[in-house]
Amino acid sequence: MTLMGESATSAPLSLEELQVSAGIPRTGRKHVLSILVEDKSGALTRIAGLFARRGFNIDTLTVAPTDDEKVSRVTLTVDGALHPIEQVTKQLHKLVNVLKIHDLDPKETVSRELALFKLAVDGRQRNELLQVTEIFRGRVVDATKRSLIIEVTGTPDKIETFESMVRPFGLIETIRTGLVATVRD
Repeated sequence: MTLMGESATSAPLSLEELQVSAGIPRTGRKHVLSILVEDKSGALTRIAGLFARRGFNIDTLTVAPTDDEKVSRVTLTVDGALHPIEQVTKQLHKLVNVLKIHDLDPKETVSRELALFKLAVDGRQRNELLQVTEIFRGRVVDATKRSLIIEVTGTPDKIETFESMVRPFGLIETIRTGLVATVRD
C-alpha cells in the first residue's frame, strides 16, 4: 500500500520507457523535411500549427522563394526520435497550400547552415581568433576596434564546434539561419 504523495514504483520511468510502454515507435534520427508550398499568406502558420498540435518541437525552420515566384521552400528539422513523422507528413499533404514534401535522407543530402558570431576581442586576441576562423573557413564580415563579426557556413556540427572554440574569446552573440538542404543527384 502506498501513502498519498508516495510513488508506487521504486524509480521514476524515463522518457524512453514511457514511449515504449505507450507504443510510440522511435525512428532514432532527426528529420529534415523539404516542403514546397504555394507562396500565400498563412501557409507557414498552418504548417507550424500542425507540428505544434502533434507535439513536435521544430528545431530549425527556414523559408525562402524558389526559382518559381509562386512557390516557396520550407526546410524544417524535427526530432523523429520522439514522435513518428509519418502521420504528420500525411496530414501536411492535406493542407491546401502544400505542393510536395520530401523527408530527406541524411546520406543522400547536402545541408548547410550559416551563422554570424559577434566577438569582443582586443588587439592581442585578434590574430589567434583570425587563425581559428581561417581553419573553419570563416570570414570576417565586420570589424571595429573592440569587436569582430565572423560568418561561418557549414553543417550544424561545424557551427557548434566553431562556437565552442571562440566562446573563450568573448562571444557576445550568435545568430544562426537554420538548415537548408537539397538531395544529391
